[in-house]
Amino acid sequence: MILAADAVDTFNGKAHILHTLSLAVERGEVVVLLGRNGAGKSTTLKTLMGLLPPARGTVHFDGRRIDGMKPYRIARLGLGYVPEDRRVFTGLTVLENLAVGARPPRPGAPRWSPERLFALFPNLAELRHRAGGRMSGGEQQMLTIARTLMGNPSCLLLDEPSEGLAPVIVDRMIEAIRALKAEGLSILLSEQNTYFALAVADRAYIIERGAIRFAGSVAALEADEAVRRAYLAV
Repeated sequence: MILAADAVDTFNGKAHILHTLSLAVERGEVVVLLGRNGAGKSTTLKTLMGLLPPARGTVHFDGRRIDGMKPYRIARLGLGYVPEDRRVFTGLTVLENLAVGARPPRPGAPRWSPERLFALFPNLAELRHRAGGRMSGGEQQMLTIARTLMGNPSCLLLDEPSEGLAPVIVDRMIEAIRALKAEGLSILLSEQNTYFALAVADRAYIIERGAIRFAGSVAALEADEAVRRAYLAV
């Protein structure tokens, strides 16, 4: 197991968002956290990354307890985080954005270079000298993921990677995540797009009002129409 949260409670200000939440990611697997808007998906990822420290419970990453650590220290341990809002450096080119994220190789983690990332995201190869602010939303999403990968993480947190993307870009993102899994990268992604999530994930959790309501294989979720209707239907 590379990442685990156990009985976590998280507050945002005075609002109690996560309620005794537990989940885990095994090495080399893709896990999806599904739920409606406002269910607690982004808060879960921010809690794991140390951006919203839990009030109770524990978080372990790669054999170390990390709840209470600063986010930059967690990142240095090899946990990568791609936020929902695509924080590219708009005045820097694609290559310059990638250079900002570069870190030394990490034992046991895939090693990334700009050329390897351009093979993963061919769109970026064509735009390597373009400023981040002159790119489409889908291109910025690819760049944000690529910049995080330049840190050579062993586990990646992706917050709503398909949100706002055209269907053709969603399909390219599916291919990219499958390629990352083939490299041995562990991934936890939050999603509302069930099609996208089930196309890439091995296991799924469903969160509703800050609590886990389902945990199981993707096949089990696909077979359980009642659960999907109760927690995922709009």
